[in-house]
Amino acid sequence: MGMLDCYPCPQLKAAMKTTTALAAFLLLTTTLAGAEEVGSVDTAFQWLGPDHKVVVEAFDDPGVTGVACYVSRAKTGGLKGMVGMAKDPSRFSVACRQIAPLKFPKALPRQEEVFKAGASFIFKHVRVVRVVDAKRNALIYLTYSDKLVDGSPDNAVTAVPVLGQKIPLR
Repeated sequence: MGMLDCYPCPQLKAAMKTTTALAAFLLLTTTLAGAEEVGSVDTAFQWLGPDHKVVVEAFDDPGVTGVACYVSRAKTGGLKGMVGMAKDPSRFSVACRQIAPLKFPKALPRQEEVFKAGASFIFKHVRVVRVVDAKRNALIYLTYSDKLVDGSPDNAVTAVPVLGQKIPLR
């Protein structure tokens, strides 16, 4: 009789399948986000599992060469955070900066989602939307959570001025 053939093992097998599916889902969500973690700080010690922390992730604007954005957000640690079942707080900020000469491979829509990352097991995401301010010739980046907090989503905004050229619009 093997270890997985014992009485409580059907539940163990189901838990292992669920954990494997969860890990695959989290890996897929992280991969789709297109961001890389560039740093973090621990904010609260946890006896079991990783500490609570604030992470800084960077991503390049997929529609504008030369713009990088940095999103900071809280990540819940502990056992729930370790297995991906924690609900991260809806507190974050965004800063986008010109890091190279700006190039527009194609015309931009007036508004477009440029970043999305999971912030809870299924239903909450951190999103970044690029809005073109044609009058001021600037790129506005708005980050928000798609989960309402007290009737309104938490949000933050930053802007990148475009100097010396006109933003091509669709």
